[in-house]
Formats: sequence, C-alpha cells, structure tokens
Amino acid sequence: MAIATLDTVVLDCPDPLALARFYAEVLGGEPVALGEGTDSWIELRGAPGTPLSFQAAPGFVPPSWPAAETPQQFHLDLMVRDLDVAEKGVLALGAVPLDTADRERTFRVYADPAGHPFCLCSS
Repeated sequence: MAIATLDTVVLDCPDPLALARFYAEVLGGEPVALGEGTDSWIELRGAPGTPLSFQAAPGFVPPSWPAAETPQQFHLDLMVRDLDVAEKGVLALGAVPLDTADRERTFRVYADPAGHPFCLCSS
C-alpha cells in the first residue's frame, strides 16, 4: 500500500508568476496565485498531466547542465507530436537550447527562463 500520492511538482525560481506563464504557454492551463496579494506561490491549473507549482526562492541559483557544479537534481520530460514545431514554440517563449544538435534523437534538451532543464520528447 502506498504511503502518499503525488500532489504537484514544485519548481523553485526567482519569479513564480513569470515561470508559470512560460509553462502555461507550453503546457496549457492558467497560473493561479495562492494567497491573496502574493506571487510567492503559483499553481498551474487546468493543464493535463502532473500538476506544476512555482515557489519564490530568494537567492535562487539555476542548475548547470550537464556540469555538476550546480546539479540539475531533476528535469521535466514533455511529450510533443513534432519536435521541430515544439522547439520553435519554446524558443519563442524564452527557452534556451542546451543539447539540441543531434536531430536524429527522440529528445532535445532546453532550459526554461529560470534555468531549469527540460526535454522535448517524441516517440
């Protein structure tokens, strides 16, 4: 028997609302602030899949990929129908390519605007 269920994946970042808006454009859904008058915790609501939340982290240092000085600890895999189309979309939203040169692979690695690595994947 399981002890718990996964509620949300939380990304620390310097600007929760800005990062939630980035992922809302990528995944769908709507950023919702928890707590009146605060942007320190934002949930992405209405997007399919595992929920994402964004938490203000003063002094945030983005992970380095693939270097180990500031390890990534985890990354998001996002399934897409067309890697080329999805790549154009995330780059237009401010993603940064990290490992995209091998166009034969079924994945490409990017960083979101706060520096978290994520992969666009196709089957």
